[in-house]
Amino acid sequence: MLLQEKFKNHQIVLASQSPRRKQLLEGIGIQFISRPLDIDEQFPEKLKREQIAIYLAKAKAEEAKKNISENEIIITADTIVWLNNSVLNKPADKMEARKMLHQLSGKMHEVVTAVSITSTKKSTHFYSITEVHFKRLNEDEIEYYIEHYKPFDKAGAYGVQEWIGYIAVEKINGSFYNVMGLPTKELAEELLAF
Repeated sequence: MLLQEKFKNHQIVLASQSPRRKQLLEGIGIQFISRPLDIDEQFPEKLKREQIAIYLAKAKAEEAKKNISENEIIITADTIVWLNNSVLNKPADKMEARKMLHQLSGKMHEVVTAVSITSTKKSTHFYSITEVHFKRLNEDEIEYYIEHYKPFDKAGAYGVQEWIGYIAVEKINGSFYNVMGLPTKELAEELLAF
């Protein structure tokens, strides 16, 4: 069964302002509306890797549920970058972006996206992990990327679909779309099973 068929009597709501998530959801053929959330993305310090992404995706789902209608299915998600046993969030400024890109340079990191699917009757949560290997970046590349792409709304200070992805990514193990912000194959499967 196709997703369009399954949800013809439902309204899918993407609770995100990410243009990349909108593009990815459109890519799997779902009609949806966007209802962006504004929540504090703080999490307990004891959480690690996928626990952080799951916690934040669930927190967004709880917030989104406050305005849910009977026929709506809400999708929330959170993406983090995990390097050397710590999380790289969205950079606050150029200095922080520069520091993050230096940390990622020449190393493998993991991108974790957790997704919550919620209706008035039930909810489900899942996550996907992708390994991304970066080449060693030089100062000019880092400066060029920050100046031209201003990656301040992106975990780890980069968007894999942008210039830096073309010149820096040596290898990816797992879903490319997960690195962009939604593991589309898993999301389609989870929606069909919902």
